Amino acid sequence: MYADDKLHEECGIFGIYAPGRDVARHTFFALYALQHRGQEGAGIVTCDGRTSHIHKGMGLVSQVFNEENLSHLKGHLAIGHNRYSTTGSSKLRNTQPYLLETLNGPLAIGHNGNLINAPQLRRELLERGVGLTTSTDSEVIIHLLAGAGGPDWLTRIRIFMARAEGAYSLVILTHDAIYGVRDPWGLRPLVLGQVEGGYAIASENCAFATIGGQMMQELQPGEVIRIDANGYKIMQGAPAQQLAFCTFEQIYFARPDSVLNGKLVHQTRQKLGAQLAKEAPAPADIVVPVPDSGTPHAIGYAKESKIPYSEGLIKSRYIGRTFI
Repeated sequence: MYADDKLHEECGIFGIYAPGRDVARHTFFALYALQHRGQEGAGIVTCDGRTSHIHKGMGLVSQVFNEENLSHLKGHLAIGHNRYSTTGSSKLRNTQPYLLETLNGPLAIGHNGNLINAPQLRRELLERGVGLTTSTDSEVIIHLLAGAGGPDWLTRIRIFMARAEGAYSLVILTHDAIYGVRDPWGLRPLVLGQVEGGYAIASENCAFATIGGQMMQELQPGEVIRIDANGYKIMQGAPAQQLAFCTFEQIYFARPDSVLNGKLVHQTRQKLGAQLAKEAPAPADIVVPVPDSGTPHAIGYAKESKIPYSEGLIKSRYIGRTFI
């Protein structure tokens, strides 16, 4: 196993297919909206149907991208990633998306999750002579896809899904399409949205509002979506297993205006707070939230317990870091 004893949690991923639109800029703003999902690094890959372009770096989205490097990211399809370490240390080489040139054209991926059988899969790749440059399970995924065989990318994705164990929501870029993949247990979120000129997929629907889009639906466990010149098509990539959605998303991680499993996160957190008041009543004078995720929980607790809600902890709005 990897010598990594840090908290293992989620990243932010985004993909868009929108001919005639500035997909690099759209991806930039979407990643900005998903900044709460990771602040260690960010990256964008674009493609114009022939040539792929990439830029990534350490730090916040606003620190990694500027007008100059965004202008070089040409194309009509793109994927982006915000990184929070799962496996692999916080270094530039571990920052996503990853990009390879294959016999079938460019292949890029952004991964949110953690494969539990990554060490085994990594060893198999090394034994086949595949060179690896990072310590992440995400690099393992892109090499498994590139070497899966099969007549098309959907077949290769299905071959990968049959071998992968653990949590993965993926955005995949090829020369002519964007794919979204959700693991059979639905451990991490993935949603489809409509934007002007095309469609997009993201970890949370809050990414769509910043680019004038709107949520259409959540991908279900084991589903694969392909977005291309013909629109979008959702297919089953692997049989769905018993839903094991990460409850940390509902409790803490996701933005309160996101929809997860058909429910607004803010409302879910209020209900959790109300349930806590029933199960653990307290002889208190006031209910004080710990900003920001604790606020709706505290509102629910206060309403149920009839104890006044009051702010007692204030988070500075002028500090760059907003995560954890």
